[in-house]
Amino acid sequence: MIHSKYWDYVIIGSGIVGLSVARELCARKKESSILIIEKENAIGLHASGRNSGVLHSGIYYPKDSLKAKICASGSILMSNYCKEKGLPINRIGKIILPINKNDDRQLELLYKRATTNNASVEFIDSKHLKIIEPEVKSITGNALFSPNTSVVDPKSIMFQLQKDLKKKGVCFMFNAALKDIDIQNSTININNNHYQYGVLINTAGQYSDKIAHMCDVGTQYALIPFRGEYYKLKKDSKIHLNHLVYPVPDLNIPFLGVHSVTTIKGETYFGPSAVPALGREHYSGFKGINFRDASSTLTHISSMYLLNKQGLRRYTHEEIGRFLKFNFVKAARKLVPNLKMNSLQSCDKVGIRAQLYDTNEKKLVTDFLIEKKYNTVHVLNAVSPAFTSAFSMAKKIVNKVIL
Repeated sequence: MIHSKYWDYVIIGSGIVGLSVARELCARKKESSILIIEKENAIGLHASGRNSGVLHSGIYYPKDSLKAKICASGSILMSNYCKEKGLPINRIGKIILPINKNDDRQLELLYKRATTNNASVEFIDSKHLKIIEPEVKSITGNALFSPNTSVVDPKSIMFQLQKDLKKKGVCFMFNAALKDIDIQNSTININNNHYQYGVLINTAGQYSDKIAHMCDVGTQYALIPFRGEYYKLKKDSKIHLNHLVYPVPDLNIPFLGVHSVTTIKGETYFGPSAVPALGREHYSGFKGINFRDASSTLTHISSMYLLNKQGLRRYTHEEIGRFLKFNFVKAARKLVPNLKMNSLQSCDKVGIRAQLYDTNEKKLVTDFLIEKKYNTVHVLNAVSPAFTSAFSMAKKIVNKVIL
């Protein structure tokens, strides 16, 4: 039961970023009252809980980006937290493979970005590749190896954070329907009850743009939900991968292409797809379809397609083709040549990537975006590697709050 009508900090959303911000506030503002509001009846039901669990090392991001500045440090902090709390973590390592004959130039760029971002990587040749990952093949004979890339159990981390925060006096309000925000009077209407806040922090993930717009922040931005689906590698497929295996990506767009992910439980998946969803919670079938969101998404996607911003037209054609399992397996086979149609099975692993879209520039926003107005802070683009970066991102957010 929530009795107080005033809170020093109100955090909207109990995903990994919201929990991490509360953790950072507890460390730096120990006497403060903190309320986390969540529209669901538990934590971890959407993007954070459906995360693949990869702790990225900071390879892909240009040096001046916020992702570049906080991914590597975030990975270290998250790894240390797992070790401190006895949570499962596996430093499995990642291989990045050229899948086109001209990918070596991009591979060199990734190496430069990685070293600039303090990510440990090394070039390996086909001979070395054959030793450490016999099932894969590089079309150019070269690859990048990231030894520090790890996998974790996202929900275990989130539940541990929730437990820690409760011990420190942080209050959680579930089934919280946000009705209105009055930025002039610093009040928020939840379930028709009004609460006053000192600082409001928006970490609402798939709904962060809508919350921001209620505060007259980021009105040029809209979130486009992309659904990511996977196929699971069958246990009897006779294919075993020792590492995560990723293709050299198209760095113009914020997607990494079809890759392999081996979870903390030892299960291997290939994916994800990246197709526009018809709602922010449209995970499958008709459930979660929102016609207003669908209309907005199709309008924005059509604009980018017609203008071919970020080369999206070619990517769209590829993704449409991957609706067919044959084409999906064809993409995965560029990484693992011996993969067969019957090596993969359909599964229920699916997530929504809430990708920020700039309606003025008509293009996808590739970096994290955090904006402040008055006594409100809004995390508008907490896409990958947000889970990896969460602890470092929380420090940036709290700096905006207390300075």
